[in-house]
Amino acid sequence: MTIAITGASGQLGRLVADQLLDTVDPAEVVLLTRDPAKLAAYAERGADVRAADFGKPDELVEAFAGVERVLLISTDVVGARVEGHRAAIDAAAKAGVRHIAYTSVPEPTPDNPAGVVPDHAATEEALRESGLAWTMLRNSLYADMQVDSVAQAAASGQLITNIGDGGAAYVTRADCAAVAVGVLTGEGHEGKAYDVTGPRAYTAADLGELAGQQSGKPVEVVQVDDEAYTAGLVSAGLPDFIAPLLTSFGAATRLGKLATVTDVVERVGGRTPTPLDALV
Repeated sequence: MTIAITGASGQLGRLVADQLLDTVDPAEVVLLTRDPAKLAAYAERGADVRAADFGKPDELVEAFAGVERVLLISTDVVGARVEGHRAAIDAAAKAGVRHIAYTSVPEPTPDNPAGVVPDHAATEEALRESGLAWTMLRNSLYADMQVDSVAQAAASGQLITNIGDGGAAYVTRADCAAVAVGVLTGEGHEGKAYDVTGPRAYTAADLGELAGQQSGKPVEVVQVDDEAYTAGLVSAGLPDFIAPLLTSFGAATRLGKLATVTDVVERVGGRTPTPLDALV
């Protein structure tokens, strides 16, 4: 069985590739990337590294040739990635791919204010309509991305947030990779949508406590509204298009869209999920 990973040179893609190469024969692994030179080390380990650009759909069918299962890692152009995802799905179908696992987000529903939801919802719909077997990997917010936020709060003595009383079941990229590998190499995952989460949901108070443990001093939790949070991010130097996106994740957390905790990492990924405390 031949397994392909799209976006294999990205952070999640490399983690999946590492775990996959430790699980199956490297000759069965196809790594797709716009720049194959970035994955030269994986080619040396025996993986088949191929060029693939979602913006060049005519070339994608060849990139998927001989592949049975695909991990479609969502691209990073938020708000403009559905066309590329659809091109990849169409090309995979034409190439004879049988099963696609896709990295989505928890609760990709109209009432979820997270800015990434429309892209993920549209891609999930395209997969369901493709005629291929599918698995949705609805990864929670990455715990890896919270480490700097906790460190900044520890340094400043304040955790400024817009998540209210909501909690988020932060999950590490490595745990998400393990679940992806479990799906790609296992059986019985077709037609399933998995919420991939950490072992507990963390509230603002929990994050403030973690920051206080780092600094050795109490950290004040300051709750602000979405407008003020976005303005603060922009004044801190974040680009205008990134700040509202981060704010939207806070709004989703506030509404409980990221609070669900599951056993998917252990049950499908075969490992104990890493709590944010341990990562920090």
